[in-house]
Amino acid sequence: MIDKIGGINSLNNVQNTHRTNGTDNVSAGTDSINVSEEAKEMAEVYYMKQVAANTPDVRADRVAEIREKIKDPSYLNDAVINSTADRIMTSFGL
Repeated sequence: MIDKIGGINSLNNVQNTHRTNGTDNVSAGTDSINVSEEAKEMAEVYYMKQVAANTPDVRADRVAEIREKIKDPSYLNDAVINSTADRIMTSFGL
């Protein structure tokens, strides 16, 4: 019968272990995390890129709405034309 391997008696090691109740000594600490301003900005840019990628370039609902308005002959008057021209000039920075 082999009772010792390499000079170590494995039964004595198991029998000599002391059990402790580890829950008595545990104290609840507080964890915290800090996110840098640069990381917050990068997350916001990433989110905006995702929204832009998922948004269609042409809003079909607005195009259909404008087409219906243009069909009405009373819609195209000087006020609407001037307002549209002003918006176009503003978008070009003029």
